Amino acid sequence: MNKDYSIETKCVQAGWEPKNGEPRVLPIYQSTTYKYDSSEQMAKLFDLEEAGFFYTRLANPTVDAVEQKIAALEGGVGAVMTSSGQAASTMAVLNICSAGDHVVCSSAVYGGTFNLFAHTMQNSMGISFDFASPDTTEEALQALIKDNTKCLFCETVSNPSLNIVDLEMWAKVAHKNGLPLIVDNTFATPINCRPIEWGADIVVHSTTKYIDGHACALGGVIVDGGKFDWAASGKFPALTTPDDSYHGVVYCERFGNAAYITKCRTHLMRDLGSMQSPMNAFLTNIGLETLHLRMPRHCENALAVAKYLEANDKITWVNYPGLASSPDYEKAKKYMPNGSCGVVSFGIKGGRAAATKFMDSLKLAAVVTHVADARTCVLHPASTTHRQMTDAELESCGISPDLIRFSVGIENAKDIIADIEQALAQV
Repeated sequence: MNKDYSIETKCVQAGWEPKNGEPRVLPIYQSTTYKYDSSEQMAKLFDLEEAGFFYTRLANPTVDAVEQKIAALEGGVGAVMTSSGQAASTMAVLNICSAGDHVVCSSAVYGGTFNLFAHTMQNSMGISFDFASPDTTEEALQALIKDNTKCLFCETVSNPSLNIVDLEMWAKVAHKNGLPLIVDNTFATPINCRPIEWGADIVVHSTTKYIDGHACALGGVIVDGGKFDWAASGKFPALTTPDDSYHGVVYCERFGNAAYITKCRTHLMRDLGSMQSPMNAFLTNIGLETLHLRMPRHCENALAVAKYLEANDKITWVNYPGLASSPDYEKAKKYMPNGSCGVVSFGIKGGRAAATKFMDSLKLAAVVTHVADARTCVLHPASTTHRQMTDAELESCGISPDLIRFSVGIENAKDIIADIEQALAQV
């Protein structure tokens, strides 16, 4: 894809160019395997000496086209789509971490990610984690770095507490220690923030959210910024020494600035099999085509809802990065001047009981597990998505028992506010 296209055009264009007589719509290559004319050509594919498609677990033409598009949107050198956002976060870390390694992560991350890191990876894979406040200082973050630390991980806008980390500071600490910074950019999307431009090295998304935008297709993606010098760091032998499972290939030597993403596909995807299906990639691509139109509407509507809630005496508190009262307002203006996301978090007088009554009284907004949809939806994280976390863990993530996550859709803002108003009247 032409890297000089505007971000709006990158959203619409797929990573392929149809020839005369071919359909303009991205084809769905619903095939597990592909035919070649010689065994020699197949051998070159398996030895990573030639690019191509030979098994959909590693690569598929439909998925590849969408990977190219998302890489272009984020300003990366390559991308790997996965079966879910959780798979993307898992593989992004496992690609450079082994048992005995250590990761520093923001405590304000999606509950599933927190559980993955704090429990599954620590207990089952032997990778330890320390969690830093999203408002941590440079000195405090540096104090968490150990000799076996392999990366830092954070979210641009945390789900659901809506904290915004200082990306430049996190990148500075990471790079000072010869480490890459991995950033989950799900809520902001590349429309509102491109973390690689602020120093991030790897970007992950749950494409299930805004990128798809219609609750149609599960998916995730890992994007390689291509700027981190793995060889100079000296901490990543898996990328700088021979890989015996591929006849001694050295990823940094063979693939240059795409070493990380190539290893991710040919090593982890080969072994773990968390590939996104061609159909889901096709549906994700349809969502991508309107991402640049939907995100401004999400942000505009969310700001209107946040202002309404802030003025309502039944609401105890409101958090939205676009509000001047938000503690992250200045960071939002710096990193996301055109808007952050469409999610508003708030609390209702009366705690959990009032929150439940409010949600049950909504008519337009749906009570669902999903978030970042074209349609307005609502959730109580403490009793659903973050239910496995202790009260102390909830507090460290910025989630209070009364927190309501309100994902503002692209309907008419007046209709959304009218629905909130009638539901609050029932409380």
